Amino acid sequence: MHKRTALTVFSIVSYLGFSCTLMGQNTHHDHTHHAHDNNDMAHHHPHSPMASDEIPMQAKLLTGQGEFVFSWDQELTAAFPKEAHEFEPGMHGGFNEDPETGIVYTGIPGYGLCSISPDLTKWSTIGSDQRLKDNIHGIVFFVHKGEKYLAVAQEGKRVLVLTLDGRIVSEILKPTGTEFKFAEANEFFVSKDSNFGVTDVTYLNGTLYVAHGYSAGDFVMTIKEKNGVWSWGKLAWGGKGDMPGQFQTAHGIYAHENHILVANRAAGQVVKFTKKGKFVETFNDIPESSLVCNVSYKAEHYFLNALQAIGEQKSAPIYVHTGEKLLSTVIPGDLDIPVLTNIHQVWPHIVTENGTKQLYLLVHGWNKGKFAVLKMEK
Repeated sequence: MHKRTALTVFSIVSYLGFSCTLMGQNTHHDHTHHAHDNNDMAHHHPHSPMASDEIPMQAKLLTGQGEFVFSWDQELTAAFPKEAHEFEPGMHGGFNEDPETGIVYTGIPGYGLCSISPDLTKWSTIGSDQRLKDNIHGIVFFVHKGEKYLAVAQEGKRVLVLTLDGRIVSEILKPTGTEFKFAEANEFFVSKDSNFGVTDVTYLNGTLYVAHGYSAGDFVMTIKEKNGVWSWGKLAWGGKGDMPGQFQTAHGIYAHENHILVANRAAGQVVKFTKKGKFVETFNDIPESSLVCNVSYKAEHYFLNALQAIGEQKSAPIYVHTGEKLLSTVIPGDLDIPVLTNIHQVWPHIVTENGTKQLYLLVHGWNKGKFAVLKMEK
């Protein structure tokens, strides 16, 4: 990996606007933590141990290590729209956001495409097209030729490009097998046995990159715009296998620093490519058996999530990673969040209030569905 100068705790705290006094530089945490605010009360009350005014406050559950320790924010989790509760068990998607406004975008299958306010307190639906009620497995916000758009990957169905008010600009369907300058992809899609298994989408320098991991045709493919219409581009790469540049479920895809990062799920990898599809490297220091689903980036760190628990973990883990080194393993299951066991995607989001920045993790559960918000502790 490109070597980065290690960030000190002070620099991270300064960046996020957190108080150094609340985050000890040398404090180490286990996956589960119990913070007691009243542990000195016994020194001030001579009554019997059972006196009501000596009962300590309920322990606050925490998870993570070092600076990246999180709690469950129940209030922001409860902002999930009441009208969508019946659809929550079917959640199987992710998040993206407009960095200028801080508005977050996601989908709830059966309910529709949604925006979440920058402070994470208000949800709204976007658009009326019935296709937006199909599952939005992956989503990206992007700016193309000065205009803001969303693109969504709907596995088994399509890729849609749309405006922020939900107007569909282009619908991109399964390739026919003549589109790509990559023989393996063309041979796959021309076959009557082929399927359309798009899992995620990202944008870089005028091109949409699509992961196609729910398929034996395990590729990354591209979509280009011409005269306002988006259609399949010529560039594609990958294929099922364990050689560098091949995939074992190309599940998540993310553009960062002029490169394309792919969450190669069954291989437990994050793989870095040039924008032309040339293999660069894989991330180091990802725990064995991690079925990495997605990758995102905020506050000088990557946030990765595995699909399911490893060993005795109570839920799938979330990793805070430098790209070279694992810094924190966050286990939402240690926070006693109902239902949440498997994790489909995690998105880091910063809320700024009165000049103070607070980092949250938005969690998109899977299998039993679930939306949850984790709050970084100061």
